[in-house]
Amino acid sequence: MDTKLLKTINELLEKGESAALCTITQASGSTPRHAGSKMLVFENGAFTGTVGGGELESRILAEARLAIDEMKPRLLKYNMTDPGLCGGQVEVFVEPILPPAKIVIIGGGHVGKAVAHLARWLKFQVAVSDDRAEFCTPETNPDADEFFPVLMRELPNHLNINRQTYLILTTRGSSVDVDGLPALLTSKAAYIGVIGSRKRWAATVQGLQEKGFSAAQIARIHSPLGLELNAETPEEIAISILAEIIMLRNDGDGKQMSNPKKQNNLNAKI
Repeated sequence: MDTKLLKTINELLEKGESAALCTITQASGSTPRHAGSKMLVFENGAFTGTVGGGELESRILAEARLAIDEMKPRLLKYNMTDPGLCGGQVEVFVEPILPPAKIVIIGGGHVGKAVAHLARWLKFQVAVSDDRAEFCTPETNPDADEFFPVLMRELPNHLNINRQTYLILTTRGSSVDVDGLPALLTSKAAYIGVIGSRKRWAATVQGLQEKGFSAAQIARIHSPLGLELNAETPEEIAISILAEIIMLRNDGDGKQMSNPKKQNNLNAKI
């Protein structure tokens, strides 16, 4: 790969931004570019490099932006005798370039500490934030990589919250959430989860509605967060939370693998 392109990708990842790398994997007939040609598409639709220009490139740019949004690769095949395209056939692999997945725990108490420990074991980057500085140190939470002892509403000013960021609120009350969530709801976060009972969540929803947030905006939030495991200890609750995040990342459904339908699908793969 071109060193200039590699440098651009590394700079994007350092800034926590995403892109899509489009590579012609096969080309035959009359095509404007050969196999191996690359184009890097940024989140805002800008790009560097080319895979041919014209209508073909326009279509690939649109697919690249979808790949970034969905965070999934795609293989595109074009018969260039289609209207608007010249002769030949082209196959293009579109690969999302994403920053490392990061778990951000807001609230450094017992559950937050257990989540950090499990998230680190699962190879996530881990950050902890708490407005109480004593709960946000390497001594109190040794499994975290970064610490942000700030108010929740100030967190986006200190941390790049991108489409690979998973926000887990293990805070001490609804009032803290109502004050801090508005700043998070306007972010690109892949996941926002709030711990607590349904009664506490109802109070949070009311507070957000009073601040002018719509039902659709509030629906971004998972609360109570996690999968239903009847979890009790901080460690069990942490497993429930991370299990939900893994399920959503991998398009799972959270059902038991011994479920007859699941078992049939598993056997079909063996």
